[in-house]
This record gives sequence, C-alpha cells and structure tokens, in this order.
Amino acid sequence: MTLATQIHSSSVFLVSGGAKGITAKCAIKLAQHHPCKFILLGRSEAQDSEPSWAKDCADEPTLKKRIMEHLISLGEKPTPMILQKFYNKIISSREIKQTLEAIQQAGGEAEYLSVDVTDVHILQQKLATVIERTGAITGIIHGAGNLADKLIEKKTEQDFEKVYTAKVKGLENLLTCVKPSQLEYLVLFSSVTGFYGNVGQSDYAIANEILNKSAHLVKQRYPKCHVVAINWGGWDSGMVTAELKKEFARRGIDIIPVETGTQMLVNELHPANHGTTQVVIGSPLVPPPAPLDPELRNYHIRRRLSLEANPFLQDHMIAGKPVLPATCAVSWIINACEQLYPGYRFFSYTDFKVLKGITFNGTQATEYILDLQEIAKTDSQEILFQAKIWSQTPEGKINYHFSITQVQLVRELPNGPTYERLNLEEDKIITTTGKDFYETGKSTLFPLFHGASFQELKKVINISQAKITTECIWHEITDKQQGQFPVAWVNPYSIDLSTHPLWIWMQHFHQEICLPAGIQKYEQFIQTPCNTPFYVSCEVKAKTATSVTADFIVHDRQGQVYSRLGGGRGTIIPTQSLKT
Repeated sequence: MTLATQIHSSSVFLVSGGAKGITAKCAIKLAQHHPCKFILLGRSEAQDSEPSWAKDCADEPTLKKRIMEHLISLGEKPTPMILQKFYNKIISSREIKQTLEAIQQAGGEAEYLSVDVTDVHILQQKLATVIERTGAITGIIHGAGNLADKLIEKKTEQDFEKVYTAKVKGLENLLTCVKPSQLEYLVLFSSVTGFYGNVGQSDYAIANEILNKSAHLVKQRYPKCHVVAINWGGWDSGMVTAELKKEFARRGIDIIPVETGTQMLVNELHPANHGTTQVVIGSPLVPPPAPLDPELRNYHIRRRLSLEANPFLQDHMIAGKPVLPATCAVSWIINACEQLYPGYRFFSYTDFKVLKGITFNGTQATEYILDLQEIAKTDSQEILFQAKIWSQTPEGKINYHFSITQVQLVRELPNGPTYERLNLEEDKIITTTGKDFYETGKSTLFPLFHGASFQELKKVINISQAKITTECIWHEITDKQQGQFPVAWVNPYSIDLSTHPLWIWMQHFHQEICLPAGIQKYEQFIQTPCNTPFYVSCEVKAKTATSVTADFIVHDRQGQVYSRLGGGRGTIIPTQSLKT
C-alpha cells in the first residue's frame, strides 16, 4: 500500500509563526512549488493601513525620527523603549503583508490570524471562522518559538515557560484544534540544539527534543501522515549577526543560506521522504571550551570489543583472521581525547607504534583499556596526551597493543599547506584500476586484502623508484558497519586507504608486502571528503630487507593538503602470511 501523500491546490496548511522570519520564507517557497492555501499564525498585529507619515519610509533612523515627531505632536514623551516598540510594530506589520503578497504572487492563497498559539480557546475561535472559508486543514507547519538564552543557573521560571510553552504547548494546542487523523502533513520546526545541546539553551533544547519525540509518536499512530521534525541549524538571516557568523565560523558551524534551507524544506515534503520522521539540517553545535584546569590528569577508559559490534572487521582479514586496523586504534585514542575536551580539535600525533595489535582469533581479550596521561596544557591553545591501549590475559599478563607518545589537541587549527611537489601527470605504467587492485578483483599483481569498507584505490597516476601518486575514493559505509569506530573528524577508513599506494609500490618494484609498524608524525588540517576523489602522494624514504619507510600526503587535485603522515614504517612480511 502506498502511503505517500501529495500537496494539491486544495491543501490547507496551518503555519504557526508563519508570517515573519524564516518560517515565512519557508511558506513562500512552499507556495512557489505548491500553490495551495495557507493560514498564517502570529502574535503580532497586522495594521490595515500605515499612518501617512510612515508610508514610503524604509530607513530606520528616518522612520524613528518620524515616530518621535508624531509622539511629540501628541504631547507624549518618546523614550527609547517606546520608540523601539512603535518602530517594531510598523516593521512587523509590513513583513506580514509582504509574506501574504508573496504567497499570493506565487499562486497560493493566504490569510493571517493574530493569535497566541499558547491560548487554545482564542485559537479555536479564530480558526473556526477561517476554516469556513478555506476548508479543512490538511497540514500543519509548527514554526513558532521563543528564546531566552541564559546559563541554566540564571534562568527563571518565566524564562522556561516562555520558551517551553511556545514549542510544546503550542503543538498540543494546534493538535487540539485540528484532529491529527485528518492531517496529511505535520512539519515540526525543531533545532540542532535539541539534538546536540547548546550552552545557554537548556530550555530550548528540552522543548525541541520533545518536538522530535512527538513527531515519532504521531507517525506511529498515523502512519499515512507525512510527519517530519526538522532539526534546523543557524540560518543566514537577521538573527545571525556578523559577529555571530564570525564566532560560528571559528567553531566550525555552518550557516544555512535562506534559499538553500527553504528548498530543503520543500524537498523533505516530497513523497520519497515519507518514511523519514526526523532530520538534522545543520552543523553540530560545538561548545566553546571551558577554561582549562591546570592540573594534569590521568584517565583509565575501558572498552569491550567484539566482531559482532564491528562488521567492518570482516573487510580487514589477515591470514584468515579479522585484525583491528591500526588507523582504528588511532581514531579510538583521538576520539577519547576530543570527548574529554569539547571545543578542542585533534591536530597531530607523534610516535605511534603498533605493539601487539589486536587480532580476533578466538583468544583475544574481551575488554581493553585505554590509558591517557595529560602531559601539558596551555589554556585556549593546546592539550598534550600520552596514550596506550592494553589488555590483560586471564593469567594476569599485560599485553600492550598500541601506543602514542604525544597526541595534540588545539583550540585553533592551522591553515592547511599546499603540496609543493604535486605531480598529477599520468605515466600509464600501471593500468590496473579500482577494485581490480584487491583480492576480490581480477588482478593478481596487486592482491590488496582489504574489503569494501576500505576500498578503493581508483588508479595509479604515476610511479617511480622514489614516489607513487594515486587517485582514491572512500565510499561511505553505514553507521552499523562502522560499529564502535564511527567516522568523526578523523576517518580511520580513508586513512587506511591512503596507505595502500605503498603496497602497490612494494609489489611493483620488489614483489613484497608490508604491514604497518608505526608512524613518526601525523597532522590533519582538513577532513578527508567521503564519496569524492582525493589524491595520495606517497614518497618512499627508505627500503631495507625487513622494512620500508614513506611519507603520505593526502590532498585535493590542486594540492591543498588534507593531512600528512610522515615516517610511516612498514614491516616486510612473506606474501603467504596474508593467506588463510
């Protein structure tokens, strides 16, 4: 049975907070794609006509001057607060009229009701009159909301009620006035604050997360209804000032362009998205870091690992046994460090060693311990850690698996350099491409053992005794496949893929293979893209009978460096040791 709905000319959308701001822009965009009927709700009053002295005056200083002159002529004293209130009333009324006109110009019909959605009795009375003209309401877009940003210890009950009731009581009242069983669409404007949390917005986060859960409940009870809670990030609108944009940029938070965001709303209402009940459109709200405690601390973090929880391990088999990639051990350490200090970002590590590794051969430990030791802190600049991953046998023996001498978190990442020895001229010496490099492919010259989670090296651009340059792409795998090693700032899967060129170089010139033994230094400036080609320039530094050392520079086609892996050491092993 097809549950997908369609917006048609007789559809009637009830839009709370829909006459001004971003919600109004969304309603206009929806009318441009689907010219139907809209009932817009807002607390502001829409004036039938402006005073003659205010007409054709859009400049704020001039309009305020005219307001002041008008008040003086009435014998009143124009205080700054009264001036601002009078000005806001005029500008608000203008915006409401502009929204109504824009919807009508798009071919839709629109009416405005001045009403507070938290007052259910007045809301019912006013809606009843309008519905007689428009017909039954078939969709709700709940965009109303208030802010009262303060640290939680400074919030009052009134602050909480103001924020909470507009979102939660507002939705309850809308669904009291309009039976959910008659709805074809229910769209809730939630926020990334509800999904990620944000400093100073505890009440706003609570209210929006209730909207998220409400969307899932309504969807369960009324599966034919197209229900979606959209967790919006910050919009590029008047509420986001130039100063706030600068702060967002510093914290790595993207701003949603109005044209892009409104179109995304329209896209979410397409029948193809009928089954999606909650979406996040926007960046995580990374909090600014708190002042650092000067005390250097130690952490002892336990973790249970299993094959069942990490499906990607089936794509990393050595000698027939799943082996934890060294890059996953590194991401395990990095993610733990970043989680201890929100607002700080990993930049580099030095002296990474593969000691015993972790092989899932039936005798592996079930619990592993990550020891982190803080070795230095500089407030608002950097934090340095030492790290070891180890386990204990039933007999009490300690096995050390991986170690890093220094992990560096920074407040501000340096700008990424440009790779000066960039060479993307093709020499066509190696013509093997894509999955044919791997054991599942057709080639026997380059039997890379990695499965789909770590592929693919697309092609070798050029190769010499000193260097190999390749084009790669990492196709994103599901969260379930990633298991306990999710992609974050550092992507262990694409980093593993970035080391494959050395295998090709070893096979081509020496018919040998190697396994990772350690890394002298790794730096990351930009996140390596997923599902998009990137390039690896592998510079071979030394080769002996038992080991090989190389530098790996990961970059885009123009040479912009994403990351650098310096002094990567591999231990040469017999080819047959990779087989079952």
